[in-house]
Amino acid sequence: MRSLTGGNPNLVKAYDQYKDKGFEILGVSMDNPGQRDAWLEAIEADGLTWAQVSDLRGTKNEAVVLYGITMIPANFLLDPDGKIIARDLRGQVMTDKLDAIFNDGGM
Repeated sequence: MRSLTGGNPNLVKAYDQYKDKGFEILGVSMDNPGQRDAWLEAIEADGLTWAQVSDLRGTKNEAVVLYGITMIPANFLLDPDGKIIARDLRGQVMTDKLDAIFNDGGM
């Protein structure tokens, strides 16, 4: 089994900490045709409990094209209105931003 990203433990921790406060994650796979089983196994192995989607079109995935994703992992933090307020947050920077939003009440 493969891991989807090296950042999944941080995402799992953040999701567990903030999901009851309204934090949601949507996982979008860039896997290709024939990789469905491996993708699903990785979701299970990494303990990802949030929604996951894939059209199994790799770099031609509609979300990849729409958001101009050129590398993975990639992430976007959206406010309640769907506006992108941060992109590609990792590690402590992600934790600090989520703390500021959910514990201090501000975006």
